[in-house]
Amino acid sequence: MRADCGNCFGLCCVAPAFSRSSDFAIDKPGGHACPNLGATFACGIHTSLRPRGFAGCTVYDCFGAGQKVAQETFAGRDWRAAPATAPLMFDVFATMRHLHELLWYLSEARDLPAAEPLYAQLDAVLTGTRRLTDLPAEQLAAVDVDAHRMTVVPLLRRAGELGRAQVRGKRPSFQGRDLVGKDLRRTDLRGADLRGASAVGADLRGTDLAAADVTGADLRGADLRGADLRRTLFLIQSQLDAARGDAATRLPVTLTRPGHWTSRR
Repeated sequence: MRADCGNCFGLCCVAPAFSRSSDFAIDKPGGHACPNLGATFACGIHTSLRPRGFAGCTVYDCFGAGQKVAQETFAGRDWRAAPATAPLMFDVFATMRHLHELLWYLSEARDLPAAEPLYAQLDAVLTGTRRLTDLPAEQLAAVDVDAHRMTVVPLLRRAGELGRAQVRGKRPSFQGRDLVGKDLRRTDLRGADLRGASAVGADLRGTDLAAADVTGADLRGADLRGADLRRTLFLIQSQLDAARGDAATRLPVTLTRPGHWTSRR
């Protein structure tokens, strides 16, 4: 469930649309290649995306959907060499990306010791989701991702609740709350429900987020310097990439410290 750009056809640089904003320096319609995409499907400004106004690219994660579509679903045929495949390939990529994201969350839930009562159900849904990703292109494009998500989300929510229950005492709920710019340094966030919370620019310096469920939490610009995220539930790489941190921020071994974070403690 990790992106392997070397085995993709730059699908995330072509299929999605984006608009000029603080995240993107230009407008780009869906299905049109970004002007920074090179002939070998590599980004021509990869090492300077942020200073050149493409911060949005640095926080995008396809969860490995790109190489799956490129090398398996379309068997290595790229959209430039076979332009007739492009519309279907881009539709399939959108579907695959959603399915791979669900696979990532399901796999995380399956690794939670506290979620053992749900292991059989998680295994069944994992198997079913993997089967969807192996469908032929035309069938994949027709998958009702929203309907499938409705079967997955309640299971993930229950797994998160079991994980959060490992923290004794009060476990605050901020689900869907507006926490923009809030100073949360003195708030006990262990076992907190932060699902879907908007924590843009929130001050989380030095906080312990053990067993806190951050599924879908917006952490853009959140200050995570010195925070302990080692046991945070359902934390994804793109949330870290969108936030601020430093050398003192403690991370799960499965995630990578973003290159733009400060090295100072």
